[in-house]
Amino acid sequence: MKVTVIDYGLSNLLSVQHAFAHFGAEVQVTSSPADVLAADALVLPGVGAFKDGMAGLERLGLIEPILQKAAAGTPLLGICLGMQMLFDESDEFGLHKGLGLIPGRVEKIPALDTDGDPQRVPHISWNGMWPAGG
Repeated sequence: MKVTVIDYGLSNLLSVQHAFAHFGAEVQVTSSPADVLAADALVLPGVGAFKDGMAGLERLGLIEPILQKAAAGTPLLGICLGMQMLFDESDEFGLHKGLGLIPGRVEKIPALDTDGDPQRVPHISWNGMWPAGG
């Protein structure tokens, strides 16, 4: 399988590239809209701020190709910031629009948990996720 990793200027591309190659994937790293449109599978990695990530995608003309491929059913994996940008919006450093592929808003982790205990931020851990109101 050929995996296309999207380079918009904010990610650890080498780690992602090596991980997929380790499992036998042919990996292409690109910032080209044409390459994204030709992809068999897409990976949107990322490290940094939501606003900067979306600005990078916009500057390179990658938003529409990503949306087209997602609508066509092309597998799309978001990693870290890349996963966050799949949502409608984020309130990180102000309210910013995302790709809108997953309904919802990325919100800051509250300073206190539901029991009133302090939460560590940055929060690096495995946790469960539940839909709002669920």
